[in-house]
Amino acid sequence: MLYKIEEFEFHSDSLVLKKNNEVVAIRHNEAKVLALLLENTDKVLSKEDILSNVWQNKIVSEQAVFQNISHLRSLFGNKAIKTFSKRGYQWQVKVASCTGGTPQSERLNQDITRESTSIVSKAVSIRQWSTLLVVALIITFVVGINWSNNSVQANSSVAIKLAYIPMNDPQETNQLILTDNELFDYTQLAQVNAETFLTSSELEYPHLAKKHPFILSGKSRSYHEKVYLDFVLKGPHADWEGQLCAKTYEALIQELQQHLSQPFIYQFLNSPQSPEFKKSSLSLAHQKFPQDSIILSQLIDIYIETKEFDKAMALSEKLAMNANVLDDGLQLGNAMLYQSKILTRKELYQLSADKLALAINAFEAINDLANQADAWHAQSWLDHQNDDYNSVKASLLKSAKLALAASDKPRELDALTYLSIMAHKHKQTEDKYSYLRQAENKMNAYQLPIYHFAKVPFHYAIFAKTAKAKEPHLKQVLEFTKLTPDHWVSQSSREQLVKQYIEQGRLQEAKALVDAASTDNAQNSYLKTLIAKENNQLETLIFQAQRTFEQAQLAGDHHLSLNIALLLCSTPNIDINYDFYSLYIEENASPHWLETNEVKLLALSR
Repeated sequence: MLYKIEEFEFHSDSLVLKKNNEVVAIRHNEAKVLALLLENTDKVLSKEDILSNVWQNKIVSEQAVFQNISHLRSLFGNKAIKTFSKRGYQWQVKVASCTGGTPQSERLNQDITRESTSIVSKAVSIRQWSTLLVVALIITFVVGINWSNNSVQANSSVAIKLAYIPMNDPQETNQLILTDNELFDYTQLAQVNAETFLTSSELEYPHLAKKHPFILSGKSRSYHEKVYLDFVLKGPHADWEGQLCAKTYEALIQELQQHLSQPFIYQFLNSPQSPEFKKSSLSLAHQKFPQDSIILSQLIDIYIETKEFDKAMALSEKLAMNANVLDDGLQLGNAMLYQSKILTRKELYQLSADKLALAINAFEAINDLANQADAWHAQSWLDHQNDDYNSVKASLLKSAKLALAASDKPRELDALTYLSIMAHKHKQTEDKYSYLRQAENKMNAYQLPIYHFAKVPFHYAIFAKTAKAKEPHLKQVLEFTKLTPDHWVSQSSREQLVKQYIEQGRLQEAKALVDAASTDNAQNSYLKTLIAKENNQLETLIFQAQRTFEQAQLAGDHHLSLNIALLLCSTPNIDINYDFYSLYIEENASPHWLETNEVKLLALSR
């Protein structure tokens, strides 16, 4: 039987699903569940009905039904399948059915078709996205971004418009000067200092971005007849970072331009991209350019973010193998650093320490001070796991010293402020204030923008023992970040204050803080959800909560996604897809999140 559902067509015989005549990837059991629902639109099918018809004699849990129903809802929309409490599920969307089936060739080749379905079609079946989000992302991915002044298209003769800040080698008179060619239309921002820009980008970039949406900057250096570049390409929604090494500056520029000529990079920069779509496009790019170490590194990052540690480890091994073949100490160090990070996430701390020692050796061999600083920063966490504060302190002071030698102010300050937090965790009262003061004094000496100083009251708020004691410090953070309201310390402080005001019944003050946050992002949508819940504005609550979930998914913010899913599941008298959000919690919650929200989860299960 052929079923037509809006822009979809589904062949119940071959279990092939199409959307606008394009095959959509769908798992075999999901297709069988869909066929069963469409054949029984006049019935409410119980979980037992679905299990017996789809899985027949196989022993599976009821969770399989929840999972497949959620997948189908991600395709057809939450309202396509209605849940009847304690009874089962029923199809709701209008269906047109007609006889006539699948051509014989389509039946014979359906398995091949499913395997060769495009990455974008596979992305449609990702269970946690709502229909609107999926459609928007597919359009973005397939059609590309419509940029006002910077259209970047594959196989296009139009040069990419790119502004850049000269990247100097502090030990040489050489500059990386980029000249226009068939790939790039460069604008040199000679009036901007690279070091100043990198330490003040939260303030500097928004002004420059009005004329130059994509700005390239970084640091270059030379050592033992090789030249190195750490670069960052800033865009409206994200940064793209990478590290390169070559024998000459000319070769370095050639490698940089070859890498930056790839259009998908500018899609990442110009609009929010979910981790799943990043993974898809990076996988395709890696297949096309298997020797591009930056693409490989970005792919490792995304696998770590999505907790696919085995895949991340396999790719880091590949990065190490490539580095050994090319005698590239930089990428060998990066590969070991990745492996250490993966092993730390898997709580294999001794193995992680072994890999970290190899990373430090590789970075020392090429005199890479900044990466050494990162490695010692990572070592401090391993020391913390061993409950060894003296080692924590030594590792972070070494990280700060290396960052200072590399003239890397953000890394130096991050090491000192993190040491303050670690001292607090280990109940070292004198140290926690001493190193925070050191960081503040350095901020003054470096004449950094005021938003950097917001970390100081933010840390004092962490040290405070009561909500009343925290409040003035959190307010000071917001004062320091008036010009950079989307900085993470500002977002965190605003959230803490809003929750505190709601708990204390100070709803007007909470609403004023939320109203002042004008950026449309997941964090601010979450705060609007909290206000709506407190005011019992159920329609607004549902809208803002679903908006938060979509935005958090796009941003890869799993913690916030879990928080909003729990909020929706625990709010009575609202019409939501409970199964979808409860399944999301079950499949994505970390042990720490589960422990933090144990009481709420227990209340939910009653």
